[in-house]
Amino acid sequence: MDILVTLNENYMPQLRVMLASLAINCPGERADIWLLHRAISPEGVRSLNEFCLARGMRLHEVRANEDLFSGAPSTKQYPPEMYFRLLAGQLLPQSLERVLYLDPDILIINSLKPLWETGLRGSMFGACAHTGKTELANSVSYVRLGSEKYYNSGVLLMDLALMRREIAPEELFRYAEEHRRELILPDQDMLNAMFSGRILDLPDIIWNYDARNYSTYFLRTSGEADTDWVMRNTAILHFCGRAKPWKSMYRHRFGVLYKHYMRIAER
Repeated sequence: MDILVTLNENYMPQLRVMLASLAINCPGERADIWLLHRAISPEGVRSLNEFCLARGMRLHEVRANEDLFSGAPSTKQYPPEMYFRLLAGQLLPQSLERVLYLDPDILIINSLKPLWETGLRGSMFGACAHTGKTELANSVSYVRLGSEKYYNSGVLLMDLALMRREIAPEELFRYAEEHRRELILPDQDMLNAMFSGRILDLPDIIWNYDARNYSTYFLRTSGEADTDWVMRNTAILHFCGRAKPWKSMYRHRFGVLYKHYMRIAER
């Protein structure tokens, strides 16, 4: 499996937790980790490389070419990194044909092999639209962006060959400039506004479970998706939103599970 991560140095502790959970719950799978960044220190990269090697994973560092973003609209709040996912085809080696992008605020609790082997059937992306409490936000985004569903960009299965042919950096930058006042989560908004018709819809309860919404998933499945069901069937827990399980006062379900993996990553 080829796993893409893009982040700054502040999220390196969370990346280690995610990678530790990946190594534990995908036994026998060789994982190549592609670290796409522009400002992580050499010491940070060396330390992460040692962490990966100790868990049977290979780290590949890709430092983004700053020249590619010379004409890109960006601010302190929305730096050039916001384009990295959508330009992964241009930024990663040409030999890579597909990659699975994962946010660092994620736990892997079951195998990712079925997701990795999912055929995209001509779509550029495989992604999940969160259900339940986020449906109002989805409706607002339909009006705001013109997309029927609002897909979360924290888990993306990518056809890099298609992306290289069909995503032009200048078109991304032009859209960002023309719609800068409308974009709330710029990279996610651009994914939905520009490419919603090229996304294969994946079930979020399996591949991008919003850890805030346990009660909603439980009710929508008539009580089937209880904690035991999630532990047996869900592959990816995504700790979306401002409340994070590594911070104090986190009260949502699965916070203790996250702290368990934090201890494992620290050992």
